[in-house]
Amino acid sequence: MRISAGCRIAYDCPQPTPMLLTVSPHPSRLPDLVGPHELTLDPAVAARHYEDSFGNLVTRIVAPAGRLVISTRLLIEDPGTPDILAPQAQQQPVEQLPDAMLLYLLGSHYCDTDRLADFAWATFGQGPTGWARVQAICDYVHGRIAFGYEFARPTRTASEAFAEAQGVCRDYAHLAVALCRCVNIPARYCTGYLGDIGVPPPHGPMDFAAWFEVWLDDRWHVFDARNNTPRIGRILMARGRDATDVAIATTFGPCTLAEFSVFTDEVPA
Repeated sequence: MRISAGCRIAYDCPQPTPMLLTVSPHPSRLPDLVGPHELTLDPAVAARHYEDSFGNLVTRIVAPAGRLVISTRLLIEDPGTPDILAPQAQQQPVEQLPDAMLLYLLGSHYCDTDRLADFAWATFGQGPTGWARVQAICDYVHGRIAFGYEFARPTRTASEAFAEAQGVCRDYAHLAVALCRCVNIPARYCTGYLGDIGVPPPHGPMDFAAWFEVWLDDRWHVFDARNNTPRIGRILMARGRDATDVAIATTFGPCTLAEFSVFTDEVPA
């Protein structure tokens, strides 16, 4: 299948403001693009692209004073199959993990493992391991947090989501990532497009989605504590330790979000 996706985001800046934009598809999805990924800045400003330390494509700009509108559009080929399940996948002992995986066992800005470790070991440490343990964590987080856009708060940590029992998809992902790390399963945060393909109506408003990946056996596997069911049509944009590493826009100065919309649509054959 083919999926059309993109966004329109506007910021009001009182002064020229450097920005990092993570609005491009992840390099792993570039071979699937049909035509170029379109990134438009209005007013037009100089932009430079680079690959960050997590392998994400990032755009550097200096937003002028006033309103800046960021628009993107892409068309991508997708297999149209749900997330892959691997219930026999097992976790590796810490001492056998590849060196690069150790980073994803550590606490990070939003995944404050030190505040959740005792709970994680008491709740998940004695049960099944590997895939079954991650699924138990997803089941718990899915049931623990009440979803609502009115609950969105950009400063909420995993332990705060646990305590407040409410949030949006990033809070589900942060809490699940933190709990996995607490019980020695490498986990990383993901963001991208996820439409309503294969999901019966009614459908909620479109937004960027957050999910996570865990290292089991010898590869990364996708999990989604928010939806807690395999989904079709994920378009990965960025991965990192938590939302800090994959922010859609990182601004180095005061500015106000003035407009935000996302679309993800299956294109009829």
